[in-house]
Amino acid sequence: MAHVCGPTYVGGIASALVPSARMKMLLIVYHSMTGGTRQMAEAAAVGARSEPTLRVSLLRAAEASAADLIEASGYVFASPENLAAMSGQMKDFFDRSYYPALDRLNGRPYATMICAGSDGRNAAQQIERIATGWRLKAIAQPLIVCTHAQTAAEIMLPKQISPSNLKQCEELGATLAAGTALGIF
Repeated sequence: MAHVCGPTYVGGIASALVPSARMKMLLIVYHSMTGGTRQMAEAAAVGARSEPTLRVSLLRAAEASAADLIEASGYVFASPENLAAMSGQMKDFFDRSYYPALDRLNGRPYATMICAGSDGRNAAQQIERIATGWRLKAIAQPLIVCTHAQTAAEIMLPKQISPSNLKQCEELGATLAAGTALGIF
């Protein structure tokens, strides 16, 4: 049992006798080649960081692991739509993490964000199936931002996500963070 001699201060607010090592964490895992999904994930992190009693970890899929999942209390999974599917890097993250985290995440909340060129539903559905296997609880419908990139040239161009779409990502991050911190989800 950890012993703390006084309140721990997090973001200027006293967290009554809760050691910072036991603070809940929101994990945001993303992959991005053209910048769109990165912008979405960063906006979600900004929103989540508005919750002063929650740590936020923003990791690229290639850097994230099962240990990160197990440590976290909630998740945002953000992927581009590639060939009507989640990106290969996100798939690799899930492949590396699925069995080591199985039965260790049950009931935790998550949200999905997809940066799509045309549709994004299949990518979101793939993530939903993985989350179902982990017995995670979706707190919102997948947030799909469509860039309408349809030609080879448009698909590979750097993306600029609109302020209104970034606001939606920020709100999703804030909602998941607040509900996770309060134990609502």
